[in-house]
Amino acid sequence: MTNLEELMANLIATVARTDEQLALLSAEMRDFKGEMQDFKDEMQDFKDEMQDFKDEMSDFKSEMRDYKEEERVARIEMRRQWGELSNKLGTMAEDLVAPSVGRILRETVGCPDDRIDMSAVRVRRFNPQTNVQREFDVVATCGDVLLINETKSRLGPEQISDFARRLPEARGFFPEYADRALIGAIASLYVDASLVQHGERLGLIVLGFGDDVMQVLNSPGFTPRRF
Repeated sequence: MTNLEELMANLIATVARTDEQLALLSAEMRDFKGEMQDFKDEMQDFKDEMQDFKDEMSDFKSEMRDYKEEERVARIEMRRQWGELSNKLGTMAEDLVAPSVGRILRETVGCPDDRIDMSAVRVRRFNPQTNVQREFDVVATCGDVLLINETKSRLGPEQISDFARRLPEARGFFPEYADRALIGAIASLYVDASLVQHGERLGLIVLGFGDDVMQVLNSPGFTPRRF
């Protein structure tokens, strides 16, 4: 075999090997593309599953919001019926106002719940100086404050004015709290906005039925008058 023939044979063998390698590489590329397509399909399936999960979570959150709203409305309705029953029975002070005293003092004078020294309902006191006995619906003390509440089944401007006028007289019935600032709270089940304004002008806390049973109806930032 001549050198030329040998070179031709080597060239033919090299080309054959190259063709084999290209064919193998082509097959590997096809396999790789197939695997990539499988991976893309799996990722798309995963994304679809995640979207389904997100949709289910969104539906669940919507259902929870609806449930919470229904529960809130049902709770308010139950409290309203309870309030109207207490109003008819004359037990609003015990059932509605007294349980709310801690929150009322916290909202109006910044009193922490754990600093309420005394809270009592239907307190009867005698004033030896005037020889008069009076009953106070709810009385509570916190820090340097003495709260006197009067609860009415029906409330009008005259009752509010009368309460504010007589409030300073309460000091004579509670001489042990002479060093406390005296504040007043007038309460009723349903209170018109005009009555809230009237009570607020007189420096009184005005309470009425709300989400928190007895709710402070005064304007935000209101500070009760110290009698």
